[in-house]
Amino acid sequence: MAIPSFEIAGPDVAAASAARARQARLTKPAGSLARLEEVAMRIAAWQGSAKPSARPAAAVLFAADHPVTVHGVSAYPPAVTRAMVNNFANGGAAASVLTSVQGLPLHVVDVGVSGDPGAVASSVFRDPVAGDPAGDVRIEDAMSPETYERALAAGVAAIKRLDPDVRIVMLGEMGIGNTTVAAAVAAALLGGEPGLYVGAGTGVAGDALENKRRVVTDAVARLKGERAVHEILRRVGGRDVVALVGAILAALERRALVLVDGFIVSVAALAAVRLVPAARDGLLFGHRSAEHAHGRVLEAMNAEPLLSLGLRLGEASGALTAYPLLELACALHNQMATFESAGVPDREG
Repeated sequence: MAIPSFEIAGPDVAAASAARARQARLTKPAGSLARLEEVAMRIAAWQGSAKPSARPAAAVLFAADHPVTVHGVSAYPPAVTRAMVNNFANGGAAASVLTSVQGLPLHVVDVGVSGDPGAVASSVFRDPVAGDPAGDVRIEDAMSPETYERALAAGVAAIKRLDPDVRIVMLGEMGIGNTTVAAAVAAALLGGEPGLYVGAGTGVAGDALENKRRVVTDAVARLKGERAVHEILRRVGGRDVVALVGAILAALERRALVLVDGFIVSVAALAAVRLVPAARDGLLFGHRSAEHAHGRVLEAMNAEPLLSLGLRLGEASGALTAYPLLELACALHNQMATFESAGVPDREG
């Protein structure tokens, strides 16, 4: 496969040092703003500026269907994916509301949604890879090598379409069946019993959940121990997950920090970090999802999310909910007075 390479530099050491020095002089006890201080300094180091900014920011969602749904892995029919893409375009989805309230753009990229797209709204971009065939991961590879390359490129292209000044990118997904393929990718990357990576997704339980575990176990067994990240993604992933990997790496390459959403985006982030280890420094994690395997994926990246609200919706809703914390962290870092400027005595000694 002709896979693009990504050149991602590490944090800016000088900017990180300057941000730490400023934090040390703000009118508060050292460390008293805890994670908010850490977030501000992480953003500063990634942006190469002692005074970080959380704006401009944008949310990008990738949507695709998954043939594995024929095995009853979801509580909802595949037609919901197309209906939800329309819902995003009409402003009725959770991600639509969260972006609207915060004055953020929402970009939806169709990378494989079945059915007639009709008159595509201006906020929805149908990538050419959407017309490629997809495989049922339980019994066959998800993508041909050519489709895999095109799905990865779709993620890169989505980032290139953003305003070049965007500082923070929030990524999400929509696709009935995508927790199934994400669980298969996570199990293949991390090892262990595949069924243990399977959660309720859209709300399956009982026999349906056991069936979903069997489907994921069968998908991973087809890999026969494959360890190459690109091959794992190609064979048991989905076009939405692969596009997320491309988008994560492309955003980080242009020095936009990525605020990671829940289980599915975190699996894509794990794959991205396995491909380019330097990517880890440009990731912040918005929330801990109710999908139980999300914790294991987070631990593999030594990630501590900002929020834990029991969310399991996807579509970047957790990242968008956490985003105001980034704005507050930057505002506190940039706008608080220093001991010197406020004439406040510092602690003795």
